[in-house]
Amino acid sequence: MVETFSESWEGFIFLGFSKWPHLEVVLFVVILIFYLMTLTGNLFIVILSYLDSHLHTPMYFFLSNLSALDLCYTTSSVPQLLSNLRGPEKTISYVGCMLQLYFLLALGNTECVLLVVMSFDRYAAVCKPLPYSVLMNPHFCHLLAAACWVSGFTTSALHSSFTFWVSLCGHRKVDYFFCEVPTLLRLSCVDIHANELTLMVMSAIFVVIPLILILSPYGAIICTVLRMQSTARLQKVFGTCGAHLTVVSLFFIPIMCIYLQPPTENSQDQAKFISLYYTVVTPSLNPLIYTLRNKDIRGAVRRLTGCEREQ
Repeated sequence: MVETFSESWEGFIFLGFSKWPHLEVVLFVVILIFYLMTLTGNLFIVILSYLDSHLHTPMYFFLSNLSALDLCYTTSSVPQLLSNLRGPEKTISYVGCMLQLYFLLALGNTECVLLVVMSFDRYAAVCKPLPYSVLMNPHFCHLLAAACWVSGFTTSALHSSFTFWVSLCGHRKVDYFFCEVPTLLRLSCVDIHANELTLMVMSAIFVVIPLILILSPYGAIICTVLRMQSTARLQKVFGTCGAHLTVVSLFFIPIMCIYLQPPTENSQDQAKFISLYYTVVTPSLNPLIYTLRNKDIRGAVRRLTGCEREQ
């Protein structure tokens, strides 16, 4: 019997890591630890950036947006994953799957665009230091952040709707641990070339193009850095730009391995662990990357805890 996703009200069964039942307890503990790290670290950055006036700069404004995105992204999938790992029930309702897919796509797309904006901010700060404060004024920064969120959520609405109208043949078992486009499309029993083409186009728009736009300004940044004579400023540039490039690598490389590699016999199992990495591990590392050896963050903590008096 052919039916659409919208008629599958019984929901879906996640196969997840059922091939390795002995790993489920270990995965539950490890994922829970990383999830708590993600919540703590990203909430710390959001709250600190809001409370300390010294951090009311474009860099920390966009960083707090990134932290908010990571919080929402992990929360849209990890609690469901932990629930499935804890017991025999590994199901998700149709509505739950639809919402999870929508928010994962929306937040992932938003983060791709936000990382481009952060790259532009670093380029302006390093290569255009004199007009920087005028160019990256608060109004313009808020417009850029709004554009990131609106573009991500708008395109996700189109893409997720297109995915959920493919036809099924009564399939309920999803060989993954969350609702994701390529895996859901495998449940279809009809031609899905249009969906696959849409997925390729979306991957190019929100993965390849943003990566090019992120890396391009760094050519100009490197040239500017090589002309710097101030050691202190040079170290600060390397610190902020190095942190941004590290976050970009942690985010884009796993996604490219999943969405841009040709399918192979073992690609599905590999994709599960790669997805687990960028869904669970990467969001917990971003706060550490931006805060370790960051004098601005350490100074803000000292001021808020009363360990440093304002001059």
